[in-house]
Amino acid sequence: MKTFHLIPIVSLAVLTACKNNTKTEDTAATPVAETPVEKVVTTPKTYAEISIAQGGEWVDGSRGHKEYANNTGFKNVSEITVPKEHTDHSWYIRYEGPGWESNKVGYRLYLDWRNAIDIFGKITDTLELSHVGQDGFDSYHEMSDWGMDILKAGKSMGIGSIGRYVNNEVLHFNTVEETTARVENTPEASTVFVNYKGWETAGKRIDLASTLSIKPDSRITKHTIQASEAIEGICTGIVDHKVGLIKSENQDGGWAYIATYGEQTLVPDQLGMALFYKVDTAAEVKTGTDDHLVIFKPNTAPISFYFLGAWEKEKNGITNKADFLSYLNDTLTQLNNNNSL
Repeated sequence: MKTFHLIPIVSLAVLTACKNNTKTEDTAATPVAETPVEKVVTTPKTYAEISIAQGGEWVDGSRGHKEYANNTGFKNVSEITVPKEHTDHSWYIRYEGPGWESNKVGYRLYLDWRNAIDIFGKITDTLELSHVGQDGFDSYHEMSDWGMDILKAGKSMGIGSIGRYVNNEVLHFNTVEETTARVENTPEASTVFVNYKGWETAGKRIDLASTLSIKPDSRITKHTIQASEAIEGICTGIVDHKVGLIKSENQDGGWAYIATYGEQTLVPDQLGMALFYKVDTAAEVKTGTDDHLVIFKPNTAPISFYFLGAWEKEKNGITNKADFLSYLNDTLTQLNNNNSL
């Protein structure tokens, strides 16, 4: 009988299999090199805020109205119902109302009876509003490392705000049942929403909604308003600092503008201001006591227009009238081609 010796062969097979398994395990254990994914960090180029005083109290002030005294600082809020006590120079809202800015320019709205819009001229291309007025209400009227408040609004609407023109006079927001405001910041734009409930002027009482928005890399604010009732005289405009009024050559097209350019800042130095409006929404363009005016036709549909300030000290900004007019005409062409900015 023949005997078969299988054990060595089996042992050799087992050893070979183990060796192969070890190679497989070693291969699996070897880490695979990964290409790191860079995280893209986008720096915001627009910002809007409302900031109110904290820790103080309403007291009788030296100006004949209530003032918010002994505050311990300011707190940003996303929305506000304006207190009945609040008026001009009552020290409750930091820099007196909501502000919005791009990396080129900033604006603020006096959230009181004046309802004017002011310009913060900037010498940087960074966002600065969160610092403005933290060290006192008058600090931003002096030049700082970011810029300053450059426009004197006086009794006017400033630039691009709303009033009502009646009997050769612009009526402001002296009588309003309630005013609310809120802000919104997105990568595409920063926006201020204001609602005026029960705005009374010359025997008329209406509600008015206002939306102000600014986009990155732009000086331009888009302002959309909507009235609850179609009344005559609702208007906007540019403060008249006696440097002359400029009008676009074609006032019969889809869009037109009014503008001013010259020494009209608190510095004083050169500033250009402009307001673009749709021709078929305007009843009249004229100069009043304090403002160059665009008076709108009575309407309950939304009306949109655009305004801007271009300061000579703006970083890489416009420094002369010829360049300012070229910029306005290019913007007007864009509006007439696209019907929006």
